[in-house]
Amino acid sequence: MGYLWIFLALSLAMSSVGWLYFIYFFSIGYGFTISVLSVAAAIIFREAITLPTALLCIVLFIYGIRLGLYLLIRERKSQSYRKILYQPDSTMKKPVFVMLMIWLSCALLYVGQASPVTFYLHNMAEGLPVNGALAWAGTVVATIGIVIEAVADAQKNRAKKNNPDRYVDTGLYKIVRCPNYFGEVLMWTGSFIICFGACCNVWQWIIASLGYIGIVYVMFSGARRLEMRQESTYGNNPEFKAYIKKTPLIIPFIPIYSVAKYKWLQA
Repeated sequence: MGYLWIFLALSLAMSSVGWLYFIYFFSIGYGFTISVLSVAAAIIFREAITLPTALLCIVLFIYGIRLGLYLLIRERKSQSYRKILYQPDSTMKKPVFVMLMIWLSCALLYVGQASPVTFYLHNMAEGLPVNGALAWAGTVVATIGIVIEAVADAQKNRAKKNNPDRYVDTGLYKIVRCPNYFGEVLMWTGSFIICFGACCNVWQWIIASLGYIGIVYVMFSGARRLEMRQESTYGNNPEFKAYIKKTPLIIPFIPIYSVAKYKWLQA
C-alpha cells in the first residue's frame, strides 16, 4: 500500500496552507487537496482506469477546484463571510502541537475520503473481480451531489445579493435548509458506494469508512453551527421560526429539524 504514502504526502503538502491561516486547513486546503488526490489516483493507476472511475476522478477534481476557488472569491467579496471567517476563535494563535495534530488529522481524513476510487483502481490493477455496475452507480450519485451543491451555492449567492439581511428560503432551500451540505454528503456517498464493488480488504474498508464517516460528521457539525448562527440572527422572526419547523436541516424529507442540542457534533 505504498501508494497511500504518496497520497498522504500530497495531502499534507496541499493542506499545509492552513499554517498561513488556521481555517484554511478545513476550507481551501481541503478543496485543493481533493483535486490533487483525484489527479494522483488517475495518474498512478492510469493503466487500470475505466470510464466510470475516470468520470469520478473528474467529478472529484471539479469539486475540489470549484470549492477552493468559491471560498477564495467568497472571502474576497463577502464582508459577512469574512466576519464569520475571522472570528476570534479562528484568529487566536494555537500551540504548535495542536496545529500539527489538526494538520495531520485533516490530511488523513482527505486521504480516506479520496480512497474508494483509488482502492477500486488498485484492486482492478491487481486482477481482483471489481464490479463495474457499482462504479457507475457511485459515479452517478456523486455527480448528482456535486450538481446539487453547486446549484445551492449559486442560489444562496443570488438570494443574499438581493436581500443580504434575510435568511435563504428559496430554490433548493425550500426543501432543505442546508442543500449545499446535503449535496456534499450525497457526493461522498456516491464515492463510498464504489467500495462495495472494489473487492476491498479489511484495511481498505476501514480507511474508506473512516473517511466517509468523518466527512458526514463534518457536514452535520457545519449544519449545527449554521443552525445556531441563524437562530442568533433570525430567532425572533416569526417567518423564520415557521420555516425551520417545517424544513429539514440537512437531509430532504427526513424530519431532522435541529441538531443544536447535540454537543458531540461540535468540531
